[in-house]
Amino acid sequence: MAVTSRLKNQHLLWRAAFGPMAENIADLDAMLIKNLWQQLVDGSAEQAEKITVTTNVIAERAQQQNKMEMDAMQSEQNKKAVRVQSREALKNLNMDWMSEMINSKAQLREKVAFFWHGHFASRILNGFAQQELLQIIRSNALGNFGTLLSSVSKSPSMLQFLNNQQNRKGKPNENFAREVMELFTMGQGAYSEKDVKEAARAFTGWGFNVQGEFVFRKLVHDDGIKTFLGKTGNFDGDDIIKILLEQMATAHFITRKIYSYFVNEQANEAHVKMLSKRFFASNYNILQLLTDIFTSDFFYEQENIGNKIKSPVELMVGIRRLLPLTLNNEATQLIFQRALGQILFYPPNVAGWPGGKNWIDSSTLMVRLQLPKVLAANESITLSPKTDDDDEMGEMMAEQIQTKKLEFNNNNGAANAIDWKLIFAAFEQTKRPALFTTIASCLLQHKDNISEALLANYIDNSNRESYVRSVVLHLMCTPEYQLC
Repeated sequence: MAVTSRLKNQHLLWRAAFGPMAENIADLDAMLIKNLWQQLVDGSAEQAEKITVTTNVIAERAQQQNKMEMDAMQSEQNKKAVRVQSREALKNLNMDWMSEMINSKAQLREKVAFFWHGHFASRILNGFAQQELLQIIRSNALGNFGTLLSSVSKSPSMLQFLNNQQNRKGKPNENFAREVMELFTMGQGAYSEKDVKEAARAFTGWGFNVQGEFVFRKLVHDDGIKTFLGKTGNFDGDDIIKILLEQMATAHFITRKIYSYFVNEQANEAHVKMLSKRFFASNYNILQLLTDIFTSDFFYEQENIGNKIKSPVELMVGIRRLLPLTLNNEATQLIFQRALGQILFYPPNVAGWPGGKNWIDSSTLMVRLQLPKVLAANESITLSPKTDDDDEMGEMMAEQIQTKKLEFNNNNGAANAIDWKLIFAAFEQTKRPALFTTIASCLLQHKDNISEALLANYIDNSNRESYVRSVVLHLMCTPEYQLC
């Protein structure tokens, strides 16, 4: 079966963005791929406006402490107050970024930033540091990978998460150096344990101050000669990053990860090799790599369409982009993030979220299949939030989730409203006999449409608008909608 223009365009919107909107879904049959791609690029051309939800609470309280000379008890209370404010900041940062994913015209930038958010995974309870790291990622998402890598590596969020604040001459901490090589650049097997030790020595002295600024602490830096990846010199952290970027292994590792995320988990090695050579030759131009991918013929082959399980965030954002949905309580999204296993700014570990089939188990699948009706039709659902291996980080949801199970319905702020007029307008030119097939082709990334007979018992045929509403919602509740 031939891949239609609509399927190709929707494929691009799901992979390079967060899915189509009601306003443009009717136009995707006739739009040229190259024009849609250019729209995505142009929409993300402007500098990312910073999402600001907090000030540097720690620095502010440190100044107060110096002035007031608080005793030990007050200092402990101070720390607790900072933790409370940081948790609140992280909630707000989460919701504000979700709003950008849903509503921003810079869909390409936000989607690629979402990828980097998992690649450069950092999990710390410091709202200001996470806010600053997010801005680094969003600002450099489509720029130069070397710049992105260097900026992330010097961010207080990453330096704290990977313990480099404790990395000093004579007592090197290898955690930061190891993850920079294993997860951020070359991947396992491309370096030796000696390289880890030498890189750790080079990164000694990299840290941050209470103002949240990167500092190089010369007095604790090991300025001895080091040998790293076959090169010898008096290296510091910047030298290590420069040497890592000189390795073809880095270009190949990053390209392969991007390919697996945006194209197919089963990477085509011939494609990866070709793309990585161009990526390396471009001096790590991220937008050029993405252009090579999204304008290629292979990206639109049937084997690469509808084969990816949407992450929880992709699923929720995609639903809200298609349905003009107003939530009475935006914080309810945090409940679903936790129930489905993906809370922004709370990756499970430094490797980020594993993705793929890991998103699906017996509990998450049921929530996924009911999510559209819960959000759009205000139906009830009982959630069993996933446990967290970090008690302090898990406190983020304490205000929303008090017990292991939560009855989620209109009584706790979930009553929402949808402006269905945009959906009705999208299908107003479609004749009644073709309506189900047309809606299905707009919602599902599948070469074969679901049969109307399969949902016949659930569809409201009382009038055209009721029919459209019920078909949209029930198709969104099918297993096929979980794929993009």
